[in-house]
Amino acid sequence: MFKKLLASVGIGATKVDTRLFNDSVVPGDLLEGEVHIIGGDVPQNIDDIYLKLATEYKRETEDSTEIEEHIMVNYRLLERLNIQAKEEFIVPFSLQLPYEMPLTLGGTPVYVRTGLDIKTAINPKDRDALEVRPHPLMHRVFEAVEKLGFHLHKVDCEYAHYLGGVYPFVQEFEFRPEGNYRSHLKELEIIFHLSPHELEVLMEIDKRARGFKGWLDEAFDVNERYARFYLTESDLYDMDVETMIDDIIQSHLQ
Repeated sequence: MFKKLLASVGIGATKVDTRLFNDSVVPGDLLEGEVHIIGGDVPQNIDDIYLKLATEYKRETEDSTEIEEHIMVNYRLLERLNIQAKEEFIVPFSLQLPYEMPLTLGGTPVYVRTGLDIKTAINPKDRDALEVRPHPLMHRVFEAVEKLGFHLHKVDCEYAHYLGGVYPFVQEFEFRPEGNYRSHLKELEIIFHLSPHELEVLMEIDKRARGFKGWLDEAFDVNERYARFYLTESDLYDMDVETMIDDIIQSHLQ
């Protein structure tokens, strides 16, 4: 009886440990692993075993910036498992990752939360971080922008439901110009919308203000210019992405 009481407050209770076969992924990958459930000092009934793929984004309020968690995938592994004392139960899983999940560049967190629901007890939990690398189509854009003399300055996930993505936030990649564009642009911001067959790229081209008219334009946000283009897998080999982006920027500077 005393052991059951301790287990109800988490002492000597069932534990959970998720072991990922690969914690470095790209959007759209298959994430595989095993959930190890290790019985404690007494038998316990588990009502639910779940995996949640989550990230965090910023949301501006009137007087502060809030950090909010967003669950991208909520995956139920098992229901109603009875685990005996000291027993180990292994649940393999294979999880399709979303194409529009954010990258972990710039410190954006992406993680898997595993949990067990146990009545009248503290629910055991485990958290495992993922490294999310650029998809090859994204990498092609990054490569082209860097060749044009831009460097990645900041990466943010921010609340932006109006942009029509699958999540209430977007991930913005802010590039600062060097070389030829340094005297013409303040920054170049890029947002990706990846799907199984193509990458949509949204670019915000922020021109540098010049003189009084430039200051006036900047004050009224007319310096903010937008462009959109698409890439498919065949474009990795057939399209000169660097020249295309350069042409788009040049057309907005005229």
